Amino acid sequence: MENLTIKTFKEKIMDFENNDKEWEFKGKLPAIIDFYADWCNPCKILTPILEELSLEFKDKINIYKINTEQEQELSAMFGIRSIPSILFIPMNGEPQMTHGALPKSKLINLINEILI
Repeated sequence: MENLTIKTFKEKIMDFENNDKEWEFKGKLPAIIDFYADWCNPCKILTPILEELSLEFKDKINIYKINTEQEQELSAMFGIRSIPSILFIPMNGEPQMTHGALPKSKLINLINEILI
């Protein structure tokens, strides 16, 4: 799993400053972005689950993390009001957001439904 900054977000996900379309995903694989904060206990519960999923779905999806306190512009852009918030980004179509520390089985279902 990789932590995204605003710079790496523009390189790997979407260059929102130089893009006239509403959403144009730049990734080569579907992606999940976990919006989190270091002090957030549900976020701490979710992290090892996402680490397991990154291994189980290796070469099928990319999983990223965005620290909402360090990357406030990205958090505001996605209207993050509660954490953890998880953004599912399919190769085609619009991203979908979920909120809360979902169990692994629910995350797997969402990956299969939305991303694969």
